[in-house]
Amino acid sequence: MINPAKPIAAKRQWLFIRNVLFFTFTSFGGAQAHLALLLKYFVQGTKFISEEELLELNALAQVLPGPASTQTLVGIAWKVGKLKLAIITFLIWILPTAAVMTFAAISYALLDQKQKFNDILEYIQPIALGIVAYGAWQLGKKVLTSQVSVFLAVGAVVATFVLRNAYVFPLAILVGGIISSAIETPKEETELRVKLFSNINPRKMIYFLGALLLFAMVGAVINRTSPFSLPIRLLENFYRNGILVFGGGQVLVPLMFTEFVEMKHYLSSSGFLSGFALQQALPGPTFSFTSYLGALSMRNFGYGMTGQILGGLIGVIGINLPGLILVLFIVPFWDDLKKISRIRHSLSGINAVSVGFIIAAFILLLIPMSLNWLFMGIMVATFLLLNFTKISPPVIVLIGILIGYLF
Repeated sequence: MINPAKPIAAKRQWLFIRNVLFFTFTSFGGAQAHLALLLKYFVQGTKFISEEELLELNALAQVLPGPASTQTLVGIAWKVGKLKLAIITFLIWILPTAAVMTFAAISYALLDQKQKFNDILEYIQPIALGIVAYGAWQLGKKVLTSQVSVFLAVGAVVATFVLRNAYVFPLAILVGGIISSAIETPKEETELRVKLFSNINPRKMIYFLGALLLFAMVGAVINRTSPFSLPIRLLENFYRNGILVFGGGQVLVPLMFTEFVEMKHYLSSSGFLSGFALQQALPGPTFSFTSYLGALSMRNFGYGMTGQILGGLIGVIGINLPGLILVLFIVPFWDDLKKISRIRHSLSGINAVSVGFIIAAFILLLIPMSLNWLFMGIMVATFLLLNFTKISPPVIVLIGILIGYLF
């Protein structure tokens, strides 16, 4: 006898996948705009989940490190169809933009000696800087609301310039979270925290952190001349940053610039900014920008097209994997987790440190421009347009590309 519930469930999941495709190709504008689209495609009319459930999942994604929009979408998929649908949704969401960014990196590598290609991208770099400045301004207004948060942000800027080491980021984020959590959390939550963490499987946490340590160890031990050296080191870089990024793409990009351009010299400043600006013109997750970074890094160290495609895959999978694991791990007991304000209070310190990282990266990005008044004007104009009008970053980027092409 056929169970009538199964065809209905299957049809519901196909409808869900269709809406994931619609969401993937219309999701311009960053996490705030993504939330409105999530409401449109998965709550209003479709009723895959309730509005309350969506907002709770979004709150969870804000607490966790990693890409907030990706984690929210995967959390919705898990509620609708458990693990299988969550994985399918994740792949549909990340792969289109990642493929475009990988192709862009390969094209940039092939064409970067041709003057016309460079001319087309000439105005993209100051536009990208204006977008970074706008991200720092918007996040700073929300986060830097106390003396402690300002202190943590300034400390992050100083640490970035003085220490110049990739592991400044995790240490500063950890310290920021501990300080704000210790100052702001009510003491009566101890019993509730014990109840929550008694539900956590320590073996899963060991696997999660053990993967990072394994990648780091293998990358350090393997011979730098080996063809496997750079892919493993890139995987460790992306996976580690996926664990550490709080605040979404506006924090990811400055962290990537500081590590990949300033510290490790995997690629040039102009190559980085051109890719970042292009990503702003595309729908989908900002974290897919890492496909571009991985592919171009592989090319700059002598790898061919196959190696560059591998670099693109390493970038997008490495940066997204920690967030994917965390959201699938935590969603089942989110009802307990959301009661604990210690995590919420630690986020204020983490975000303050993140603002400091953005400011430091903005200064590092600004230095190569020297006193080019045209570029400075374009950067300021981009910031003002984003801050005082409803013009979105994709429109400004496309205008910059068009001006570069015509003039």
